[in-house]
Amino acid sequence: MATKTTRTKADRTEAAKKAAATRERNQKRENSQEAGRKGATTRLGNEAVDGAKRARKQVGTASSNVGSAAKTAGGAAYKAGRAVAARVGIGGSK
Repeated sequence: MATKTTRTKADRTEAAKKAAATRERNQKRENSQEAGRKGATTRLGNEAVDGAKRARKQVGTASSNVGSAAKTAGGAAYKAGRAVAARVGIGGSK
């Protein structure tokens, strides 16, 4: 007499396929999250570089723009810090 725990080869095969599909979904989700994090850090880094370039340009154009240049440089430094923090994986995202 067969008990409830007895499984046929078909049952084991079905369970193995289901487990493989679950592992594949989980792997895709992990890869997607990692790619999103890397994309965000790249974007933040690029924004920081652009801000630094704007600050240098404003300093070079006229001394009356010193306040504006300082503000731009501060923003670039802030974005660079966010990019590094995101790359390392610390802090929350905004």
